Amino acid sequence: MPAERRRQRGLRALRSGGPAAVTDLSEQLGVSPATIRRDLLKPDEDGLLTRVHGGAVAEAGEKPFAEVAEVRLPAKDAMAERAAALVRDGRSVLLGGMARREYRSLVGILTEDNLRRLHAGRLFLGTSGIRPGGQVMDTTLVEVPVKRAMIGAGDKIVLLADAAKFPGTGTAKVCGAEDLDLVVTDAPVDTVTRSALQDAGVEVLMAKEVTV
Repeated sequence: MPAERRRQRGLRALRSGGPAAVTDLSEQLGVSPATIRRDLLKPDEDGLLTRVHGGAVAEAGEKPFAEVAEVRLPAKDAMAERAAALVRDGRSVLLGGMARREYRSLVGILTEDNLRRLHAGRLFLGTSGIRPGGQVMDTTLVEVPVKRAMIGAGDKIVLLADAAKFPGTGTAKVCGAEDLDLVVTDAPVDTVTRSALQDAGVEVLMAKEVTV
């Protein structure tokens, strides 16, 4: 099993089962205690867990990309297909910055600065959750400034959010409903949030119903 996949499985085990001893993780993952100790080093440095005597405990916060990416795949695929249909052939945006390899994203001052120099006809945005008042939230604080810069670079802001994001929570506000133009989702939005979006002039489209 690749080391990264093994680390993600170890983190999932810690999040679901609470603090665990190195020996327990070793038995669950079928590797030696020494391998588990090495696997715990990077998540510990990244602040995803805390080493304790003989084991580790997971920290609250964002889930690993590999774990998040596997949730509600059919809905996400449908939304991605509909959103992709809004983009014409030949359009692309290239950015620099610091790569968050495990989350496949770019952050940092270079990314934000490049976004200020670019113009996008349509900008596609993700979210950790949308509050009933229409506020778009994110739990990954390092990405919030980048998303705000992205919004500033776009003419039409399209938010992709599956049903699990309504209503939702998050650590930091990225923008308000008034900054959005379109929301693509896979299920009916709750009444309160839909009302807030409609009041802000935001169109809500069901992934199955979107035609271009």
